[in-house]
Amino acid sequence: MTETSQRRSRVCFPRRPAARWRGIRAVAAVALLCAALGGCTGEQFQKGYILPPGALEQIPIGASQDQVLIVMGTPSTVATLNGEVFYYISQRAERPVAFMNQKVVDQRVIAIYFDKNRQVQRLANYGLQDGRIFDFISRTTPTSGQELSYLTPLFKLLSFN
Repeated sequence: MTETSQRRSRVCFPRRPAARWRGIRAVAAVALLCAALGGCTGEQFQKGYILPPGALEQIPIGASQDQVLIVMGTPSTVATLNGEVFYYISQRAERPVAFMNQKVVDQRVIAIYFDKNRQVQRLANYGLQDGRIFDFISRTTPTSGQELSYLTPLFKLLSFN
């Protein structure tokens, strides 16, 4: 028998239908599992003001109120405490799995204080550290007074717990 006749004598039998269906079911099961796990991935939520990178560095002490509005945009709220104060309020929350409740990761209130001439007097970036209001720019915790009594309700309003 020659080599070519040996090749012709081998006949490839088609796969049985049951084996074919088993393979299709396995592929479908893997695809379904991947789709189900993909829907459960965590999410992050940003609420309120989103601080542009480098924005606070563009606002020097003594800058005008118009310059602040150009760089930072419209404030979340405005107060008048011995001058005017712009507050930019934000909150970041996340949930590890799609159907779970959100957990607040970070809350910030950026305060820009103006003097009577509408010039920047002071900048503050308030957040919560160890459950207390903390200024991340000056690295201090504000003492009680008008300013703290205004910030405390803002943080309580933002928290959902």
